[in-house]
Amino acid sequence: MSDPTQCANDAASTGEAPAAGSGTRAWFKATTARLRDWLAIQTPGMKLAVLGVALMIPASAYYAWSALERQQKLSLEVKAMAAGQGAEAAWAYNTALPVVFGSGSVLSFLETHPVARITIIYRPILWTVSERFVLVESQGRQYAYYPSDMETKILADKAVTAPWGGKLTFVPQAALDGASKDMLARLEQRFGEARPQSEQDAWKGGASALVSATLTLGLLAFLWYQVGGQRKPLKFISPQQISGDLEDLVGMDDIKAEVAQIRDQYERRLEYAAYGVNKPFNVMFSGPAGTGKTKLASYLAKELNLPILFHSAANLETGYVAGGSNTLSRILALATRRKRCIVFLDEAQDLFMRRGGNRKYDDDTQNMLLAILDGVRTKSDAEIIWIVASNFNSANLQMDEAMLRRFQMKVDFRMPNQQERLAITGHYLRQRADKVLPDLDLRHFGELTEGCSPADIETMVNQAGIIAVQAGQMIGAHTLMQAAERVLVGNVNDNTTKERERDRRIIAVHEWGHFLMDFHHQRKLAGGDWNALQADMNTIKISLKANPRNNALGFVLHKQDSNLLKTKGDMEHEVRVLLGGMANEELFFGEDGTTGGAHNDITRVTRLLHHAVAEMGMYRKTRLNYAALVKDGSNAPPDEETRSIMEAQSERLFSETKAVLAEYTALTEHLTGCLMRSGEMTLSEALGEIRRFEFLAEPAAMPTGQARGQLTPA
Repeated sequence: MSDPTQCANDAASTGEAPAAGSGTRAWFKATTARLRDWLAIQTPGMKLAVLGVALMIPASAYYAWSALERQQKLSLEVKAMAAGQGAEAAWAYNTALPVVFGSGSVLSFLETHPVARITIIYRPILWTVSERFVLVESQGRQYAYYPSDMETKILADKAVTAPWGGKLTFVPQAALDGASKDMLARLEQRFGEARPQSEQDAWKGGASALVSATLTLGLLAFLWYQVGGQRKPLKFISPQQISGDLEDLVGMDDIKAEVAQIRDQYERRLEYAAYGVNKPFNVMFSGPAGTGKTKLASYLAKELNLPILFHSAANLETGYVAGGSNTLSRILALATRRKRCIVFLDEAQDLFMRRGGNRKYDDDTQNMLLAILDGVRTKSDAEIIWIVASNFNSANLQMDEAMLRRFQMKVDFRMPNQQERLAITGHYLRQRADKVLPDLDLRHFGELTEGCSPADIETMVNQAGIIAVQAGQMIGAHTLMQAAERVLVGNVNDNTTKERERDRRIIAVHEWGHFLMDFHHQRKLAGGDWNALQADMNTIKISLKANPRNNALGFVLHKQDSNLLKTKGDMEHEVRVLLGGMANEELFFGEDGTTGGAHNDITRVTRLLHHAVAEMGMYRKTRLNYAALVKDGSNAPPDEETRSIMEAQSERLFSETKAVLAEYTALTEHLTGCLMRSGEMTLSEALGEIRRFEFLAEPAAMPTGQARGQLTPA
């Protein structure tokens, strides 16, 4: 059984960055771990190349050092030849005598000829190394020699005792005049093939030193780029670097219970293995985006005290053949080196799809993942937790069966219910409690956020904070509703139709058509109870402000339907509400006066009726789903009978909608005027205007069968 302390020690031994503390030792430890990680994911060829370059650095440095050492000795020997000479003689050079090439060796010449002066013209080659010409003045001439390294050494040794030793003078080449430099150039051309080994070693030693320095800097730069740059997406995070814990996941008790089971099974895996549960530890997270899959994986790593690697499955492919499988191999190498860790692959929808067809490269990636999850490519499979998360919708797409069998645990994430949404909202508000008004009524906010994920709610609370800061006030219920509208609807403006009264009137009539159809239905269900009516209606606000997000010139902000199962009556009511906008336009402006503003409404009506007729078998003699018999039925056009039924039901529901709205013509005129004056109206304001209108209107102007409301606050 694994010891959590041992897990922490193993994580530390792999070189994970410490949570606290700094210094040379910690930096060196982290850098070494990164280098080991980088080497772990490289091919053998790359490793051999790096090793070869690393070996060339000390070899070239040693050659340069030995060459310079030899040159240093020769330089000292040349300098020793000037021993005993005065400062005045060091710069003497007889330019009046002709210079001829000497024959034989310079030592033989000195032994057999009378010598008046020996002039050595030298120049530095590299640091302490020198090049030298020897001019021996004898019998009215100067004989030029270019001694070898050996001759130079013997010359230096004999100069101590030889009678000509006191006749040595040294002249730096830089001190020569123009004529002397021309003479020296001719000498260099003459002795070009006879330069001593010390000069040859000079450039070789310098070149070797340059190569050594270049290789060192190049290797360091390459490793720095590879380890610090390209490896960033494949970086393990230590549990100490993770902020937050499971308590931050509010309203997910059923999912946290699954995590507790994962933790227990991992910590006691030897006991589970005794019962035959010894497969690789693979976990599948599935569910809508923003429901906390990534956070839960992070907190699980913190609970188990394991390092975790985050990588998007969408970024596995590199654009090269087998790029995805190679990336998975590198991830596996990093995970295997740590032995105990978590690998989290997010956005893995494509990896769950069925293999085959024209997706060969994707199939290679899937096959590699299948092998890894099956434990084929790793000896320590039980030590590594593979968490593969996706937004895969099994209702619309078919999952690969082989991939499905690889996961011994599956955690299904869901959208929070109203009670959980309120708890999540309260959790985020408590983080900024000193800026929140006390005793907030979050009931309407909880209803408005039906179908929203925890991430959406967090975004709304953050947006409420931004609005409060800009307004210089505390966060209240009104601020939260403004933030929810900003997130759900987007940026809105009234400049688009501000000076276009005709368009504003058409939009107002259209939006009131939607509202009044819902009002008519809910009023019947409420039985005259206006408080129940206000609580049951889905509408929150009617606005004439334009919404660039969907190119709408007005909108109705409403709550999401909380009914998970829709009856036939619910579907027909939804269709009537959608058709209310176009039906109201036709009532007020005639059939020729209808606009394209109902395009989105008609599209949704078409989908609803197609679902009811083609998939649910409604309005047919038999309950059959003919769309299931057609491959890719969602993209296939409906058959003739289905179209005929859809058109008939659409005409029936449109006629019913138009008949209902005809009874509200006078009310629509009144509400349209109110909306055009104010620009937008809330549900309570709209219901208040309706009750006021009905109280003041004649009974004949009221819809049939409707009770007149009392003029009391809504």
